[in-house]
Amino acid sequence: MNNILVPIGTSPNSADTLQYAIDFAANFGAQVFVMDVFSVTSGTGSLANVKEKVAKSSKEHLKEVIETVNTNGVEIKIATYNGDIVDGLKEIDKELGIDLMIIAPRSNAIEEELYLGNTTGRIVKQTNIATLIVPKGTVFKPLNNIMTAFGSGILKRNRILNPLVAIKDKFRSNITLLLVKRPGYSEEDLQVNTALLDLSQQLTITEHATTYLGVLEHFQKQQPEMLCVFRRKRGFFKKLWEKNTVPKAEFFVTIPVLVLSVKK
Repeated sequence: MNNILVPIGTSPNSADTLQYAIDFAANFGAQVFVMDVFSVTSGTGSLANVKEKVAKSSKEHLKEVIETVNTNGVEIKIATYNGDIVDGLKEIDKELGIDLMIIAPRSNAIEEELYLGNTTGRIVKQTNIATLIVPKGTVFKPLNNIMTAFGSGILKRNRILNPLVAIKDKFRSNITLLLVKRPGYSEEDLQVNTALLDLSQQLTITEHATTYLGVLEHFQKQQPEMLCVFRRKRGFFKKLWEKNTVPKAEFFVTIPVLVLSVKK
């Protein structure tokens, strides 16, 4: 794991997310890229230098956030992009090869209805970059116990497991596998990829309407420090693909969530 990306928005808690990313990256000798996205359509005449001015302001904002954290010896680089957030993330991934994105959910507060807002929801659902969603205020600690939940054991490429494998190897994590048989499952779904099986000595099979309900059933018993799920249209966010936001009524946990892409 070499390149970790942290999209920085206007949230007052962005420094907390960056600090977690830095402390996480320090364990892998990885470098951290902080990224800000803006949208300016420059015309001619007096508007010709607007893009340059906004880009400069964006970089200054990133520098201010960086100054508030302990870099812990981790190399931090700045990236800005003029345009759509998803396009920007895909562009920087194509250029640099991002191994992991680290973002925060919308809010931890119970009264807040959304787990992922419009921007974070789009990041999770519309990119193919492995993403670690870290609740605001979470202080980094070794990830010793990880629950990996899925509704299908089919994986076309073993390399999509690389972030999970790297975490397991670094922290000697105990990984438990939870296969949730959902309505309409096929026998093929129950054939778990051997690379995934190799990560764990414990496979639990349960049956629920959604993968999330299966997670809720076993969450308290296993008390994981991280939940790992897969990004696919019949996967963990199946019911949520039509919209960008994710309501807490449909999904909410208070631990980091690693979302792996089946297309990477």
